[in-house]
Amino acid sequence: MDERRLGVASGLAAYSMWGLFPLYFPLLEPAGGLEIVAHRVLWSLVFVALLLTVVRRWGHVRAAVADRRTLFVLAGAAALISANWLIFVYAVNSGHVVETSLGYFINPLVSVVLGVVVFGERLRRLQWTAVAIAAVAVTVLTVDYGRPPWIALCLAGSFGLYGLMKKLVRVEAAPGLLVETALVAGPAIVVLSVLHVDGAGSFGTTGTGEALLLASSGAATAIPLLLFAAAARRIPLSTVGLLQYVTPLMQLSIGVFVYDEPMPPVRLAGFAIVWLALAVFTADTVRHARAGTRRALPEVVPAGL
Repeated sequence: MDERRLGVASGLAAYSMWGLFPLYFPLLEPAGGLEIVAHRVLWSLVFVALLLTVVRRWGHVRAAVADRRTLFVLAGAAALISANWLIFVYAVNSGHVVETSLGYFINPLVSVVLGVVVFGERLRRLQWTAVAIAAVAVTVLTVDYGRPPWIALCLAGSFGLYGLMKKLVRVEAAPGLLVETALVAGPAIVVLSVLHVDGAGSFGTTGTGEALLLASSGAATAIPLLLFAAAARRIPLSTVGLLQYVTPLMQLSIGVFVYDEPMPPVRLAGFAIVWLALAVFTADTVRHARAGTRRALPEVVPAGL
């Protein structure tokens, strides 16, 4: 298999695994959202530590920890991704899978807006058009839900800010994830300790199967991230951007066809407007990337694992 095909396969595998999360997290019940996220933090730390030992990449971790600015940025990233995980698990386990898919549909547009606000990036005309169309979609969905789609907006906002934080530092995927999880491991241990003292913790009290499922959250967190890093190293970022829509499409399908969540006409219209915004945004991105490729030297492969 050539490098490009391997990159596409890795990307599809990563986004497909993320897309299946709405089926995975309900399996971890009766653990609540806070307990699931705490276990996800700790088992991710264990899994990535073992991986870094095997591939001998601890030097990258030491370099990140030694740089005060990098450590500070990764602490912010850790808080954001923990919040994102908590919101996602709560949403999935409380019957809001469709709204989670909306969050990841609009996430690319939120990232664009953050680029303008934080980095002073200038948007092309079609990009502004896509953002404006997305704003109309949020308005339509607010009418449908009777409230702003807070879950979707919080997921998109927290993940967009997480991506912004990661853009501020150059740390590879696995070392970065280890530092991030290590920074929030203390609070995770406190949460689990309090839950077990109160008799509310499920690990070790609801059977071996439940304990193994909770422990598997470390691999479930790290493996798609590593597959994504492998994809980003082998294929153009424009291709990665197109593949990312696999996740919310799968989540939407699971919400509607597996969990029978309602999709009334107004809500469907709101999603259709979001898809229109994404079509405009994607068309502009692909066109611009092709024009840049024709003018530039062969593409430099992004750094990664």
